[in-house]
Amino acid sequence: MQNKIKEFTAHCAKYKTPDSWRAIQQIVTTALPFVVLSVAMYLSLDVSYWLTFLLAVPAAGCALRFFIIQHDCGHGSFFASKYANDITGRVLSLLTITPYAYWRRLHALHHASSSNLDRRGFGDIDTLTVEEYRALPKLRRITYRIYRNPAFLLLVGGPIHFLLLQRFPLTLKRPAWEMWSSVMTHNLAMVAFYGALLAILGIEHFSVLVLPILAFAAAMGVWLFYVQHQFENTRWENNENWDRQTAALLGSSYYALPRVLQWFTGNIGLHHIHHLCSHIPNYRLQECLDALPELKSINRMTIWQSLKTAPLALWDTEQRKLVSFQGV
Repeated sequence: MQNKIKEFTAHCAKYKTPDSWRAIQQIVTTALPFVVLSVAMYLSLDVSYWLTFLLAVPAAGCALRFFIIQHDCGHGSFFASKYANDITGRVLSLLTITPYAYWRRLHALHHASSSNLDRRGFGDIDTLTVEEYRALPKLRRITYRIYRNPAFLLLVGGPIHFLLLQRFPLTLKRPAWEMWSSVMTHNLAMVAFYGALLAILGIEHFSVLVLPILAFAAAMGVWLFYVQHQFENTRWENNENWDRQTAALLGSSYYALPRVLQWFTGNIGLHHIHHLCSHIPNYRLQECLDALPELKSINRMTIWQSLKTAPLALWDTEQRKLVSFQGV
């Protein structure tokens, strides 16, 4: 398998060159529908709030696509120019409510430690082993069960993470001044940007136009974070047995989505390829996959199959798979 992984890695490396024209096209084709949908939401207020909320779903999808662009900028893969990546990432961070430099650092740690049992806690859903869960006192078991409940993760955890936890760089044990500066500057920019929107729209219109987009986008983002690494036959290893390329390929899923959903999610469902070579821009992931069909059979997951992963919450070190709470 190691030889295959090296072959896959060499193949993926051929697709990591950014294309500025395609990058600009992606920004334009995301911004235009987002603006149109936002205007449609405003006009729909005279028709029905339900129509407004319905339109908020594809608008949130565009916001999610903006997040993927910011994500690529953080990897330095969207544009060839570091300056262009950083400027674009920082501008988009207002729409994604995600501080650029802090998230870039945290996400780099995620890639450097993904599927490593001894280095958990960076950019993924918290996961305990069966043994760790059994050793917890009853109250902490209940807390973990609540946290791992899909409804809690999507409806409560997502908004809390994006709206509250990202306001302070507390995930890193020793955040440098750059991290605090990034987050606090972003917080001030958000106050100015969303404060202006609040003043222009008024609190009622702001609540039904802006907040649903942010909430829906957060829920979508959390679900993607979940299915990218939380599936039955994922891979976890202790540090002494952990290998970055093996963990990247076998510990990440290939979320085979319908074309329209793949567009909204910026191809991030091809997550095994992304982790194997994080410098591939999202607009080149599909061509990388198509050029080597073997990659399509690795950890492939449909929407229906992904729904079946919802009860999985514990890593069983003996069976070497993710299991549910049942029987534990």
